Amino acid sequence: MSIPHFSNIIFRQAEKYQDRNVFFTRNDENKTWNPITWKYFADQVTKATRSLITLNTKRGDRIGIYTQNMAESFYVDFANFGIGAISVPMFATSSVSQIAYIINDAGIETLFVGEQTQYDNALKAADNCPGLERIIVFDPNVNLHNNGLAFYYKDFIDLGSARHDKEIAERQAQASPDDIAIIMYTSGTTGEPKGVILNHSNFLEAMRIHDLALPTFSENDRSIAFLPLSHIFERAWCYYCLYRGAVIYINLRPQEIQTAIREVRPTVMCSVPRFWEKVYIGVKEQINSFKPYMKGIVTWALALGEIYNLNYLRQEKKPPLFLKLKYKLVDKLIFSKVKKTVGIENANFFPTAGAALEDGINIFLRSMGIPIIIGYGLTESTATVCCFRPTRYVIGSAGKIMDGLEARIGEDNEIQLKGKTITQGYYKKPEATEAAFIDGWFRTGDAGKIDSEGNITLVERIKDLFKTSNGKYIAPQQIEMKLGTSKYVDQAAVIGDQRNYVTAIIVPALPEVEKLAAERNIRYNLIDELLTHPDIIAFYQSLIDSLQQEMASYEKVKKFTLIKKGFTIESGEMTSTLKLRRAVIMQNYRKLIDEMYK
Repeated sequence: MSIPHFSNIIFRQAEKYQDRNVFFTRNDENKTWNPITWKYFADQVTKATRSLITLNTKRGDRIGIYTQNMAESFYVDFANFGIGAISVPMFATSSVSQIAYIINDAGIETLFVGEQTQYDNALKAADNCPGLERIIVFDPNVNLHNNGLAFYYKDFIDLGSARHDKEIAERQAQASPDDIAIIMYTSGTTGEPKGVILNHSNFLEAMRIHDLALPTFSENDRSIAFLPLSHIFERAWCYYCLYRGAVIYINLRPQEIQTAIREVRPTVMCSVPRFWEKVYIGVKEQINSFKPYMKGIVTWALALGEIYNLNYLRQEKKPPLFLKLKYKLVDKLIFSKVKKTVGIENANFFPTAGAALEDGINIFLRSMGIPIIIGYGLTESTATVCCFRPTRYVIGSAGKIMDGLEARIGEDNEIQLKGKTITQGYYKKPEATEAAFIDGWFRTGDAGKIDSEGNITLVERIKDLFKTSNGKYIAPQQIEMKLGTSKYVDQAAVIGDQRNYVTAIIVPALPEVEKLAAERNIRYNLIDELLTHPDIIAFYQSLIDSLQQEMASYEKVKKFTLIKKGFTIESGEMTSTLKLRRAVIMQNYRKLIDEMYK
Protein backbone atom coordinates (compact mmCIF):
# COMPACT_ATOMS: atom_id res chain seq x y z
CA MET A 1 0.00 0.00 0.00
CA SER A 2 1.55 3.30 -1.11
CA ILE A 3 0.81 6.24 1.19
CA PRO A 4 2.36 9.74 1.15
CA HIS A 5 1.93 10.38 4.89
CA PHE A 6 1.35 8.15 7.88
CA SER A 7 -1.90 9.91 8.78
CA ASN A 8 -3.51 8.57 5.57
CA ILE A 9 -3.49 4.95 6.73
CA ILE A 10 -6.68 4.90 8.79
CA PHE A 11 -9.01 6.49 6.25
CA ARG A 12 -7.68 4.39 3.38
CA GLN A 13 -8.13 1.23 5.41
CA ALA A 14 -11.59 2.29 6.60
CA GLU A 15 -12.64 2.82 3.00
CA LYS A 16 -11.34 -0.64 2.14
CA TYR A 17 -12.58 -2.59 5.17
CA GLN A 18 -15.69 -0.61 6.31
CA ASP A 19 -17.44 -2.76 8.94
CA ARG A 20 -14.59 -5.23 9.36
CA ASN A 21 -13.18 -5.26 12.89
CA VAL A 22 -9.87 -3.55 13.58
CA PHE A 23 -9.77 -3.67 17.41
CA PHE A 24 -11.16 -5.71 20.25
CA THR A 25 -11.21 -4.34 23.80
CA ARG A 26 -11.91 -6.42 26.89
CA ASN A 27 -14.83 -5.62 29.16
CA ASP A 28 -13.64 -6.03 32.77
CA GLU A 29 -17.13 -6.73 34.09
CA ASN A 30 -18.39 -9.50 31.82
CA LYS A 31 -14.93 -10.64 30.59
CA THR A 32 -15.88 -10.39 26.91
CA TRP A 33 -13.99 -8.90 23.97
CA ASN A 34 -15.92 -6.10 22.26
CA PRO A 35 -15.25 -5.30 18.58
CA ILE A 36 -14.46 -1.91 17.04
CA THR A 37 -14.83 -1.56 13.27
CA TRP A 38 -12.60 0.33 10.85
CA LYS A 39 -15.51 2.63 10.08
CA TYR A 40 -15.95 3.51 13.77
CA PHE A 41 -12.20 3.97 14.17
CA ALA A 42 -12.07 6.47 11.30
CA ASP A 43 -15.13 8.28 12.68
CA GLN A 44 -13.48 8.63 16.10
CA VAL A 45 -10.29 9.95 14.51
CA THR A 46 -12.32 12.54 12.60
CA LYS A 47 -14.14 13.67 15.76
CA ALA A 48 -10.93 13.82 17.78
CA THR A 49 -9.29 15.84 14.99
CA ARG A 50 -12.12 18.39 15.00
CA SER A 51 -11.92 18.69 18.78
CA LEU A 52 -8.18 19.28 18.71
CA ILE A 53 -8.76 22.10 16.23
CA THR A 54 -11.41 23.54 18.58
CA LEU A 55 -8.77 23.56 21.32
CA ASN A 56 -6.56 25.62 18.99
CA THR A 57 -4.03 22.84 18.45
CA LYS A 58 -1.40 24.02 15.99
CA ARG A 59 0.96 22.21 13.65
CA GLY A 60 3.93 21.02 15.67
CA ASP A 61 2.13 21.13 19.04
CA ARG A 62 3.15 18.28 21.34
CA ILE A 63 0.23 16.23 22.70
CA GLY A 64 0.94 13.99 25.70
CA ILE A 65 -0.60 10.50 25.95
CA TYR A 66 -0.12 9.00 29.43
CA THR A 67 -2.09 5.78 29.58
CA GLN A 68 -2.03 2.02 29.58
CA ASN A 69 -3.12 0.34 26.33
CA MET A 70 -6.52 1.74 25.32
CA ALA A 71 -8.30 2.22 21.98
CA GLU A 72 -8.65 5.94 22.67
CA SER A 73 -4.88 6.40 22.48
CA PHE A 74 -5.01 5.24 18.84
CA TYR A 75 -7.80 7.73 18.07
CA VAL A 76 -5.79 10.61 19.52
CA ASP A 77 -2.59 9.41 17.84
CA PHE A 78 -4.00 9.51 14.33
CA ALA A 79 -5.95 12.69 15.02
CA ASN A 80 -2.63 14.31 15.91
CA PHE A 81 -1.05 13.00 12.71
CA GLY A 82 -3.87 14.37 10.58
CA ILE A 83 -3.34 18.00 11.65
CA GLY A 84 0.43 18.00 12.06
CA ALA A 85 0.48 17.69 15.85
CA ILE A 86 3.02 15.43 17.55
CA SER A 87 2.23 12.52 19.87
CA VAL A 88 4.32 12.19 23.03
CA PRO A 89 3.58 8.77 24.58
CA MET A 90 4.41 8.11 28.24
CA PHE A 91 4.55 4.83 30.16
CA ALA A 92 1.49 4.25 32.34
CA THR A 93 3.88 3.25 35.14
CA SER A 94 5.81 6.55 35.01
CA SER A 95 6.14 8.44 38.26
CA VAL A 96 5.03 12.01 38.94
CA SER A 97 8.56 13.34 38.52
CA GLN A 98 9.06 11.42 35.27
CA ILE A 99 5.94 12.75 33.58
CA ALA A 100 6.57 16.26 34.91
CA TYR A 101 9.99 16.17 33.26
CA ILE A 102 8.51 15.07 29.92
CA ILE A 103 5.63 17.59 30.06
CA ASN A 104 8.07 20.44 30.63
CA ASP A 105 10.78 19.22 28.27
CA ALA A 106 8.35 18.63 25.40
CA GLY A 107 6.27 21.74 26.15
CA ILE A 108 3.01 19.81 26.43
CA GLU A 109 -0.19 21.87 26.80
CA THR A 110 -2.72 19.05 26.32
CA LEU A 111 -2.31 15.75 28.18
CA PHE A 112 -4.51 12.67 27.69
CA VAL A 113 -4.51 10.20 30.57
CA GLY A 114 -5.95 6.71 31.06
CA GLU A 115 -7.23 5.73 34.49
CA GLN A 116 -7.24 7.02 38.07
CA THR A 117 -3.54 6.39 38.79
CA GLN A 118 -2.40 8.31 35.72
CA TYR A 119 -4.87 11.12 36.42
CA ASP A 120 -3.82 11.51 40.05
CA ASN A 121 -0.15 11.57 39.03
CA ALA A 122 -0.90 14.12 36.32
CA LEU A 123 -2.63 16.39 38.85
CA LYS A 124 0.41 16.25 41.14
CA ALA A 125 2.75 16.89 38.22
CA ALA A 126 0.65 19.86 37.07
CA ASP A 127 1.80 21.85 40.12
CA ASN A 128 5.28 21.94 38.58
CA CYS A 129 4.19 22.21 34.93
CA PRO A 130 3.10 25.82 34.29
CA GLY A 131 2.59 25.19 30.57
CA LEU A 132 0.06 22.37 31.03
CA GLU A 133 -3.38 23.75 30.16
CA ARG A 134 -5.68 20.72 30.21
CA ILE A 135 -5.93 17.06 31.19
CA ILE A 136 -8.34 14.88 29.21
CA VAL A 137 -9.33 11.57 30.83
CA PHE A 138 -10.15 8.43 28.84
CA ASP A 139 -11.81 6.43 31.63
CA PRO A 140 -15.25 7.91 32.49
CA ASN A 141 -15.08 6.34 35.97
CA VAL A 142 -12.12 8.47 37.08
CA ASN A 143 -12.83 10.90 39.91
CA LEU A 144 -11.73 14.32 38.63
CA HIS A 145 -11.77 15.85 42.14
CA ASN A 146 -13.52 18.92 40.66
CA ASN A 147 -10.24 20.10 39.17
CA GLY A 148 -10.61 22.88 36.61
CA LEU A 149 -7.83 21.53 34.40
CA ALA A 150 -9.61 18.26 33.71
CA PHE A 151 -12.51 16.91 31.70
CA TYR A 152 -13.52 13.55 30.23
CA TYR A 153 -12.65 12.24 26.79
CA LYS A 154 -16.36 11.77 25.98
CA ASP A 155 -16.80 15.53 26.48
CA PHE A 156 -13.68 16.28 24.45
CA ILE A 157 -15.09 14.33 21.48
CA ASP A 158 -18.20 16.52 21.51
CA LEU A 159 -16.21 19.78 21.27
CA GLY A 160 -15.59 19.70 17.52
CA SER A 161 -17.87 20.19 14.56
CA ALA A 162 -17.83 19.82 10.79
CA ARG A 163 -17.08 23.52 10.40
CA HIS A 164 -13.44 22.66 11.06
CA ASP A 165 -13.21 20.24 8.13
CA LYS A 166 -11.89 22.89 5.73
CA GLU A 167 -8.98 23.71 8.02
CA ILE A 168 -8.31 19.99 8.56
CA ALA A 169 -8.18 19.47 4.79
CA GLU A 170 -5.75 22.41 4.47
CA ARG A 171 -3.54 20.93 7.20
CA GLN A 172 -3.53 17.55 5.51
CA ALA A 173 -2.62 19.17 2.19
CA GLN A 174 0.44 20.67 3.91
CA ALA A 175 1.51 17.31 5.33
CA SER A 176 4.99 16.09 4.50
CA PRO A 177 6.81 12.82 5.20
CA ASP A 178 9.36 14.99 7.02
CA ASP A 179 6.79 16.05 9.63
CA ILE A 180 7.50 14.83 13.15
CA ALA A 181 5.05 12.07 14.11
CA ILE A 182 6.24 11.18 17.60
CA ILE A 183 8.66 12.28 20.27
CA MET A 184 9.30 9.13 22.26
CA TYR A 185 11.31 9.48 25.45
CA THR A 186 13.96 6.86 26.12
CA SER A 187 13.97 5.13 29.47
CA GLY A 188 17.26 6.68 30.54
CA THR A 189 19.39 3.89 32.04
CA THR A 190 22.01 6.58 32.49
CA GLY A 191 21.28 10.29 32.75
CA GLU A 192 17.97 12.02 32.06
CA PRO A 193 15.49 10.77 29.43
CA LYS A 194 15.89 12.06 25.89
CA GLY A 195 13.06 12.66 23.45
CA VAL A 196 13.71 10.67 20.27
CA ILE A 197 12.31 12.42 17.20
CA LEU A 198 10.57 10.07 14.77
CA ASN A 199 9.20 11.45 11.51
CA HIS A 200 6.40 10.09 9.38
CA SER A 201 9.08 9.08 6.88
CA ASN A 202 10.70 6.86 9.53
CA PHE A 203 7.46 4.94 10.03
CA LEU A 204 6.71 4.74 6.30
CA GLU A 205 10.10 3.15 5.73
CA ALA A 206 9.56 0.79 8.68
CA MET A 207 6.35 -0.43 7.04
CA ARG A 208 8.12 -1.05 3.74
CA ILE A 209 11.03 -3.03 5.13
CA HIS A 210 8.79 -5.18 7.34
CA ASP A 211 6.82 -6.19 4.25
CA LEU A 212 10.06 -7.62 2.90
CA ALA A 213 11.09 -9.32 6.14
CA LEU A 214 7.72 -10.83 7.12
CA PRO A 215 6.15 -12.26 3.97
CA THR A 216 3.64 -14.50 5.79
CA PHE A 217 1.98 -11.62 7.69
CA SER A 218 -1.47 -10.62 6.40
CA GLU A 219 -4.86 -9.10 7.17
CA ASN A 220 -5.93 -12.51 8.46
CA ASP A 221 -3.58 -12.30 11.45
CA ARG A 222 -4.66 -11.27 14.93
CA SER A 223 -2.32 -9.74 17.46
CA ILE A 224 -2.50 -8.85 21.16
CA ALA A 225 -1.15 -5.44 22.15
CA PHE A 226 0.51 -6.80 25.26
CA LEU A 227 3.59 -4.61 25.70
CA PRO A 228 3.02 -0.91 26.48
CA LEU A 229 2.17 1.22 23.47
CA SER A 230 4.59 3.75 24.94
CA HIS A 231 7.37 1.31 23.94
CA ILE A 232 8.58 1.62 20.34
CA PHE A 233 8.42 -2.16 19.84
CA GLU A 234 4.68 -2.49 20.49
CA ARG A 235 3.80 0.88 19.01
CA ALA A 236 5.58 0.31 15.70
CA TRP A 237 4.23 -3.25 15.60
CA CYS A 238 0.63 -2.04 16.06
CA TYR A 239 1.14 0.55 13.34
CA TYR A 240 2.29 -2.27 11.09
CA CYS A 241 -0.82 -4.31 12.00
CA LEU A 242 -3.00 -1.34 11.03
CA TYR A 243 -1.00 -0.84 7.85
CA ARG A 244 -1.59 -4.49 6.85
CA GLY A 245 -5.23 -4.64 8.05
CA ALA A 246 -4.63 -7.18 10.84
CA VAL A 247 -6.83 -7.26 13.96
CA ILE A 248 -5.46 -5.97 17.29
CA TYR A 249 -6.75 -7.15 20.67
CA ILE A 250 -5.88 -4.35 23.08
CA ASN A 251 -4.73 -5.79 26.39
CA LEU A 252 -5.43 -3.22 29.10
CA ARG A 253 -3.98 -5.09 32.08
CA PRO A 254 -0.52 -6.65 31.58
CA GLN A 255 -1.00 -8.99 34.55
CA GLU A 256 -3.92 -10.65 32.72
CA ILE A 257 -1.94 -11.51 29.59
CA GLN A 258 -1.95 -15.28 30.15
CA THR A 259 -5.75 -15.28 30.37
CA ALA A 260 -5.99 -12.97 27.36
CA ILE A 261 -3.79 -15.23 25.22
CA ARG A 262 -5.95 -18.26 25.97
CA GLU A 263 -9.08 -16.27 25.10
CA VAL A 264 -7.74 -14.71 21.90
CA ARG A 265 -5.48 -17.51 20.58
CA PRO A 266 -3.32 -14.96 18.67
CA THR A 267 -1.45 -15.72 15.46
CA VAL A 268 1.13 -13.00 16.16
CA MET A 269 2.20 -11.15 19.32
CA CYS A 270 5.11 -8.97 20.40
CA SER A 271 6.75 -9.92 23.66
CA VAL A 272 9.96 -9.65 25.63
CA PRO A 273 12.16 -12.72 26.22
CA ARG A 274 11.05 -12.99 29.85
CA PHE A 275 7.61 -14.08 28.65
CA TRP A 276 9.12 -17.00 26.73
CA GLU A 277 11.49 -17.81 29.58
CA LYS A 278 8.43 -18.34 31.78
CA VAL A 279 6.75 -20.48 29.11
CA TYR A 280 9.95 -22.55 28.91
CA ILE A 281 10.21 -22.89 32.70
CA GLY A 282 6.56 -23.97 32.94
CA VAL A 283 6.87 -26.59 30.20
CA LYS A 284 10.17 -27.93 31.58
CA GLU A 285 8.65 -28.21 35.04
CA GLN A 286 5.76 -30.20 33.61
CA ILE A 287 8.15 -32.51 31.74
CA ASN A 288 10.22 -33.06 34.89
CA SER A 289 7.08 -34.22 36.72
CA PHE A 290 6.53 -37.05 34.21
CA LYS A 291 7.42 -40.64 34.93
CA PRO A 292 10.76 -41.75 33.42
CA TYR A 293 9.26 -43.48 30.37
CA MET A 294 7.11 -40.46 29.47
CA LYS A 295 10.01 -38.08 30.07
CA GLY A 296 12.05 -40.20 27.67
CA ILE A 297 9.34 -39.98 25.00
CA VAL A 298 9.18 -36.17 25.31
CA THR A 299 12.97 -35.89 25.16
CA TRP A 300 12.96 -38.01 22.00
CA ALA A 301 10.15 -35.87 20.54
CA LEU A 302 12.12 -32.66 21.17
CA ALA A 303 15.21 -34.12 19.51
CA LEU A 304 13.04 -35.11 16.53
CA GLY A 305 11.50 -31.62 16.45
CA GLU A 306 14.93 -30.02 16.42
CA ILE A 307 16.00 -32.13 13.43
CA TYR A 308 12.77 -31.41 11.55
CA ASN A 309 12.44 -27.68 12.28
CA LEU A 310 16.07 -26.57 12.51
CA ASN A 311 18.05 -29.01 10.40
CA TYR A 312 15.54 -29.21 7.55
CA LEU A 313 12.91 -26.45 7.46
CA ARG A 314 15.29 -23.75 8.66
CA GLN A 315 17.78 -24.71 5.97
CA GLU A 316 15.05 -24.88 3.31
CA LYS A 317 15.59 -28.60 2.89
CA LYS A 318 12.75 -31.01 2.22
CA PRO A 319 12.38 -33.41 5.19
CA PRO A 320 12.33 -37.14 4.38
CA LEU A 321 8.79 -38.53 4.34
CA PHE A 322 9.35 -40.79 7.36
CA LEU A 323 10.72 -37.86 9.41
CA LYS A 324 7.78 -35.70 8.36
CA LEU A 325 5.27 -38.37 9.41
CA LYS A 326 6.98 -38.89 12.77
CA TYR A 327 7.02 -35.13 13.41
CA LYS A 328 3.34 -34.76 12.57
CA LEU A 329 2.62 -37.54 15.06
CA VAL A 330 4.60 -36.01 17.95
CA ASP A 331 3.21 -32.59 17.12
CA LYS A 332 -0.34 -33.92 17.34
CA LEU A 333 0.22 -35.99 20.49
CA ILE A 334 2.59 -33.72 22.44
CA PHE A 335 3.54 -30.31 21.01
CA SER A 336 0.05 -29.20 19.98
CA LYS A 337 -1.29 -29.91 23.47
CA VAL A 338 1.42 -27.77 25.07
CA LYS A 339 0.79 -24.93 22.62
CA LYS A 340 -2.95 -25.13 23.17
CA THR A 341 -2.48 -24.95 26.94
CA VAL A 342 -0.55 -21.69 26.54
CA GLY A 343 -2.92 -20.39 23.82
CA ILE A 344 -0.43 -20.18 20.96
CA GLU A 345 -1.51 -23.11 18.79
CA ASN A 346 -2.51 -20.78 15.91
CA ALA A 347 0.93 -19.18 15.66
CA ASN A 348 2.11 -17.53 12.48
CA PHE A 349 5.15 -16.05 14.24
CA PHE A 350 5.94 -14.29 17.52
CA PRO A 351 8.40 -11.37 17.46
CA THR A 352 10.48 -10.98 20.61
CA ALA A 353 13.07 -8.32 21.45
CA GLY A 354 14.18 -5.97 24.21
CA ALA A 355 16.78 -8.36 25.64
CA ALA A 356 18.56 -11.56 24.71
CA LEU A 357 16.83 -14.94 24.74
CA GLU A 358 19.04 -17.82 25.81
CA ASP A 359 19.91 -20.05 22.84
CA GLY A 360 18.77 -23.23 24.58
CA ILE A 361 15.32 -21.75 25.14
CA ASN A 362 15.13 -20.60 21.54
CA ILE A 363 16.04 -24.09 20.26
CA PHE A 364 13.58 -25.70 22.70
CA LEU A 365 10.70 -23.52 21.47
CA ARG A 366 11.61 -23.88 17.81
CA SER A 367 11.85 -27.65 18.22
CA MET A 368 8.23 -27.63 19.39
CA GLY A 369 7.22 -25.65 16.33
CA ILE A 370 6.80 -22.32 18.14
CA PRO A 371 8.05 -19.76 15.56
CA ILE A 372 9.90 -17.21 17.66
CA ILE A 373 11.19 -14.26 15.61
CA ILE A 374 14.23 -12.93 17.45
CA GLY A 375 14.99 -9.30 16.71
CA TYR A 376 16.91 -6.25 17.85
CA GLY A 377 16.07 -2.60 17.63
CA LEU A 378 16.01 0.77 19.33
CA THR A 379 13.67 3.71 19.65
CA GLU A 380 16.18 5.66 17.55
CA SER A 381 15.86 3.13 14.69
CA THR A 382 12.02 3.08 14.71
CA ALA A 383 12.25 -0.39 16.27
CA THR A 384 13.66 -3.19 14.11
CA VAL A 385 17.32 -3.16 13.11
CA CYS A 386 17.49 -6.89 12.38
CA CYS A 387 15.34 -9.97 12.87
CA PHE A 388 15.01 -13.66 12.02
CA ARG A 389 13.61 -14.42 8.60
CA PRO A 390 11.31 -17.46 8.10
CA THR A 391 14.30 -19.56 7.06
CA ARG A 392 18.10 -19.43 7.19
CA TYR A 393 18.05 -17.70 10.58
CA VAL A 394 21.15 -18.15 12.74
CA ILE A 395 20.68 -19.35 16.32
CA GLY A 396 22.70 -17.12 18.63
CA SER A 397 22.23 -14.06 16.45
CA ALA A 398 19.57 -11.34 16.61
CA GLY A 399 18.74 -11.91 12.97
CA LYS A 400 19.57 -10.40 9.60
CA ILE A 401 19.82 -6.65 9.03
CA MET A 402 16.64 -5.16 7.58
CA ASP A 403 16.67 -4.30 3.88
CA GLY A 404 17.56 -0.66 3.26
CA LEU A 405 19.39 -0.31 6.57
CA GLU A 406 23.18 -0.21 6.76
CA ALA A 407 25.15 -1.45 9.76
CA ARG A 408 28.84 -1.47 10.59
CA ILE A 409 31.07 -2.20 13.58
CA GLY A 410 32.91 0.79 15.01
CA GLU A 411 35.27 1.40 17.89
CA ASP A 412 34.77 -0.84 20.94
CA ASN A 413 32.83 -3.21 18.63
CA GLU A 414 29.92 -0.76 18.64
CA ILE A 415 27.07 -1.42 16.20
CA GLN A 416 26.51 1.72 14.11
CA LEU A 417 23.59 2.35 11.77
CA LYS A 418 22.54 4.41 8.78
CA GLY A 419 19.19 4.42 6.97
CA LYS A 420 15.74 5.92 6.53
CA THR A 421 14.39 4.55 9.83
CA ILE A 422 17.09 6.30 11.90
CA THR A 423 16.06 9.31 13.98
CA GLN A 424 17.19 12.81 13.09
CA GLY A 425 18.12 13.31 16.75
CA TYR A 426 16.88 14.21 20.21
CA TYR A 427 14.33 16.92 20.93
CA LYS A 428 15.97 20.16 22.15
CA LYS A 429 19.24 18.33 22.85
CA PRO A 430 21.74 19.29 20.13
CA GLU A 431 24.75 18.13 22.19
CA ALA A 432 23.24 14.67 22.76
CA THR A 433 22.32 14.48 19.06
CA GLU A 434 25.85 15.35 18.00
CA ALA A 435 27.30 12.77 20.39
CA ALA A 436 24.96 10.07 19.03
CA PHE A 437 26.38 10.26 15.50
CA ILE A 438 29.80 9.75 14.00
CA ASP A 439 30.39 10.52 10.32
CA GLY A 440 26.63 10.27 9.72
CA TRP A 441 26.33 6.87 11.45
CA PHE A 442 24.13 6.46 14.52
CA ARG A 443 25.95 5.02 17.52
CA THR A 444 23.76 2.38 19.19
CA GLY A 445 25.85 1.92 22.33
CA ASP A 446 25.59 -1.84 21.80
CA ALA A 447 28.61 -4.04 21.23
CA GLY A 448 28.28 -6.79 18.64
CA LYS A 449 29.50 -8.34 15.42
CA ILE A 450 28.13 -8.82 11.90
CA ASP A 451 28.72 -11.96 9.83
CA SER A 452 29.11 -12.20 6.07
CA GLU A 453 25.36 -12.83 5.61
CA GLY A 454 24.39 -9.67 7.52
CA ASN A 455 23.38 -11.37 10.79
CA ILE A 456 24.01 -9.30 13.90
CA THR A 457 25.17 -10.98 17.10
CA LEU A 458 24.87 -8.84 20.21
CA VAL A 459 27.45 -8.94 22.96
CA GLU A 460 26.32 -6.36 25.53
CA ARG A 461 25.43 -2.76 26.14
CA ILE A 462 28.83 -1.08 26.05
CA LYS A 463 28.01 0.89 29.19
CA ASP A 464 27.05 -2.34 30.96
CA LEU A 465 30.30 -4.13 30.16
CA PHE A 466 32.67 -4.09 33.11
CA LYS A 467 36.21 -5.18 33.76
CA THR A 468 37.32 -7.08 36.86
CA SER A 469 40.44 -6.02 38.73
CA ASN A 470 42.11 -8.98 36.99
CA GLY A 471 41.53 -7.31 33.62
CA LYS A 472 38.78 -9.65 32.41
CA TYR A 473 35.79 -8.14 30.57
CA ILE A 474 32.39 -9.33 31.79
CA ALA A 475 29.03 -9.09 29.97
CA PRO A 476 26.58 -9.06 32.91
CA GLN A 477 23.40 -9.41 30.86
CA GLN A 478 24.58 -12.74 29.49
CA ILE A 479 25.07 -14.08 33.02
CA GLU A 480 21.76 -12.65 34.20
CA MET A 481 19.99 -14.24 31.24
CA LYS A 482 21.47 -17.62 32.15
CA LEU A 483 20.36 -17.31 35.80
CA GLY A 484 16.89 -16.23 34.68
CA THR A 485 16.26 -19.58 32.99
CA SER A 486 15.57 -21.11 36.43
CA LYS A 487 12.10 -21.02 37.95
CA TYR A 488 13.76 -20.17 41.27
CA VAL A 489 15.19 -16.86 39.98
CA ASP A 490 12.91 -13.91 39.37
CA GLN A 491 15.58 -11.23 38.83
CA ALA A 492 19.36 -11.00 39.04
CA ALA A 493 21.88 -8.16 39.01
CA VAL A 494 25.48 -9.14 38.35
CA ILE A 495 28.26 -7.09 40.01
CA GLY A 496 32.02 -7.06 39.46
CA ASP A 497 33.34 -3.81 37.98
CA GLN A 498 36.91 -3.31 39.25
CA ARG A 499 36.41 -6.17 41.70
CA ASN A 500 38.44 -9.34 41.76
CA TYR A 501 35.48 -11.67 41.19
CA VAL A 502 31.84 -11.64 40.08
CA THR A 503 28.92 -11.51 42.51
CA ALA A 504 25.15 -11.29 42.12
CA ILE A 505 22.13 -9.91 43.89
CA ILE A 506 19.34 -12.38 43.28
CA VAL A 507 15.62 -11.84 43.71
CA PRO A 508 14.26 -15.37 44.21
CA ALA A 509 10.83 -16.48 43.05
CA LEU A 510 9.36 -16.47 46.56
CA PRO A 511 6.46 -18.91 45.93
CA GLU A 512 8.99 -21.47 44.66
CA VAL A 513 11.28 -20.91 47.65
CA GLU A 514 8.37 -21.31 50.06
CA LYS A 515 7.36 -24.52 48.29
CA LEU A 516 10.94 -25.75 48.55
CA ALA A 517 11.01 -24.96 52.26
CA ALA A 518 7.82 -26.96 52.81
CA GLU A 519 9.26 -29.94 50.93
CA ARG A 520 12.41 -29.86 53.05
CA ASN A 521 10.66 -29.13 56.35
CA ILE A 522 12.57 -25.91 56.82
CA ARG A 523 11.07 -23.92 59.70
CA TYR A 524 11.06 -20.12 59.65
CA ASN A 525 8.99 -17.19 60.89
CA LEU A 526 9.98 -14.44 58.46
CA ILE A 527 10.99 -14.46 54.79
CA ASP A 528 14.30 -12.88 55.78
CA GLU A 529 15.05 -15.96 57.90
CA LEU A 530 14.19 -18.26 54.99
CA LEU A 531 16.44 -16.42 52.53
CA THR A 532 19.44 -16.73 54.84
CA HIS A 533 18.78 -20.32 55.90
CA PRO A 534 21.85 -22.52 55.23
CA ASP A 535 19.80 -25.12 53.31
CA ILE A 536 18.33 -22.47 51.00
CA ILE A 537 21.74 -20.85 50.44
CA ALA A 538 23.23 -24.27 49.66
CA PHE A 539 20.37 -24.97 47.22
CA TYR A 540 20.94 -21.70 45.34
CA GLN A 541 24.70 -22.27 45.30
CA SER A 542 24.15 -25.65 43.68
CA LEU A 543 21.64 -24.14 41.26
CA ILE A 544 24.00 -21.34 40.23
CA ASP A 545 26.88 -23.79 39.81
CA SER A 546 24.81 -25.96 37.49
CA LEU A 547 23.70 -22.97 35.39
CA GLN A 548 27.30 -21.76 35.02
CA GLN A 549 28.90 -25.00 33.90
CA GLU A 550 29.71 -23.79 30.39
CA MET A 551 30.99 -20.36 31.46
CA ALA A 552 34.62 -19.32 31.85
CA SER A 553 35.85 -19.39 35.45
CA TYR A 554 36.30 -15.60 35.60
CA GLU A 555 32.65 -15.11 34.49
CA LYS A 556 31.17 -17.32 37.19
CA VAL A 557 29.30 -15.83 40.13
CA LYS A 558 31.44 -16.60 43.18
CA LYS A 559 29.16 -15.11 45.83
CA PHE A 560 25.52 -14.07 45.89
CA THR A 561 22.90 -12.59 48.19
CA LEU A 562 19.17 -13.28 48.12
CA ILE A 563 16.84 -10.32 48.65
CA LYS A 564 13.09 -10.48 49.15
CA LYS A 565 12.09 -7.24 47.41
CA GLY A 566 12.50 -7.13 43.64
CA PHE A 567 13.97 -4.33 41.55
CA THR A 568 11.18 -1.96 40.53
CA ILE A 569 10.45 1.05 38.37
CA GLU A 570 9.20 2.92 41.44
CA SER A 571 12.52 2.48 43.26
CA GLY A 572 14.40 3.76 40.23
CA GLU A 573 16.23 0.43 39.90
CA MET A 574 14.53 -0.38 36.59
CA THR A 575 13.58 1.66 33.57
CA SER A 576 10.04 1.76 32.20
CA THR A 577 11.14 -0.87 29.70
CA LEU A 578 12.29 -3.11 32.58
CA LYS A 579 16.03 -2.71 32.06
CA LEU A 580 18.26 -2.63 35.14
CA ARG A 581 19.65 0.73 36.21
CA ARG A 582 22.94 -0.62 37.47
CA ALA A 583 24.19 2.65 38.97
CA VAL A 584 21.06 2.92 41.12
CA ILE A 585 21.29 -0.73 42.20
CA MET A 586 24.96 -0.26 43.10
CA GLN A 587 24.03 2.74 45.23
CA ASN A 588 20.97 1.20 46.89
CA TYR A 589 22.75 -2.04 47.77
CA ARG A 590 26.24 -0.66 48.43
CA LYS A 591 26.52 -2.12 51.93
CA LEU A 592 25.26 -5.54 50.82
CA ILE A 593 27.66 -5.56 47.86
CA ASP A 594 30.64 -4.60 50.02
CA GLU A 595 29.80 -7.52 52.33
CA MET A 596 30.18 -9.96 49.43
CA TYR A 597 33.73 -8.69 48.84
CA LYS A 598 34.99 -8.90 52.42
